[in-house]
Amino acid sequence: MELHLISFVLLLLLGLFVGGYGSMVGAGGGFVLMPILLLIYPDMAPEAVTSISLTAVFLNAVSGSIAYARMKRIHYRSGIIFALATVPGAVFGVTATSLVDRHLFELLFGVFMLAMSLFLFVKPSGGKPSASLPAQPQERSETTAGPLPESSDSNLVNSLPCRCVLGGGASVIVGFLSSFLGIGGGIMHVPIMVYVLEFPVHLATATSQFILMITSLTGVSTHLVGGTLLEGITYTIPICIGIVFGAQLGARLSRRMHGAWIVRSLAFALGAAGVRFVLGAVS
Repeated sequence: MELHLISFVLLLLLGLFVGGYGSMVGAGGGFVLMPILLLIYPDMAPEAVTSISLTAVFLNAVSGSIAYARMKRIHYRSGIIFALATVPGAVFGVTATSLVDRHLFELLFGVFMLAMSLFLFVKPSGGKPSASLPAQPQERSETTAGPLPESSDSNLVNSLPCRCVLGGGASVIVGFLSSFLGIGGGIMHVPIMVYVLEFPVHLATATSQFILMITSLTGVSTHLVGGTLLEGITYTIPICIGIVFGAQLGARLSRRMHGAWIVRSLAFALGAAGVRFVLGAVS
């Protein structure tokens, strides 16, 4: 399929925005990219759309993970265990996408967006620090109410426990939903890590990017083997170029944002997308 220069530039800018915002909130950007792709390519099969989105999510996660690794904000022990737990679900999710038609896919996509948005609006505080974290008042305040100072990041990473059983079990489900919907998995992993596993929000977004890198790679590989990835390769390339640069910018901007505002902005974006697709599916 040919792609005109204007379309190439627009997709490049789309990738820049998706990469920046997705990395900033630790969600990979798939939840932003998927609604846009579904709107501008109404005749494209769900599995082709998800293959484009997952490829973009993967590159975003790689770029974002590199930036967060330099900041020493990734909890690798939890990240590796949770990521491996997503692999079986991710493979099955890609397969399941080809079994539903476009109309049903958009309805399920919209319902999921609304559910996640509602959850984040109900609990927008950005989480609470783990009981096992150091108890100094200054550190506790910064992890819940605002950006972490650079010197505290590595200390927090080392002090966080790995709740492997609970996080691993949730990751199996996240792996399926993320690949089925083509949105990565950060919008599910970040709330789980913040509210259930009690990660500080800025460390949760960083570790989520690392998990997402492995989860999305599994989905992309499955699409590649199945041949669906090649159907949208001309659209994928400019989006991915923009995402690589946008993810680096987003990781740096996240340090300047308060944790609660990161969560609220994510909730608003999810709700807007969800309303659009549910209304479109039922009308």
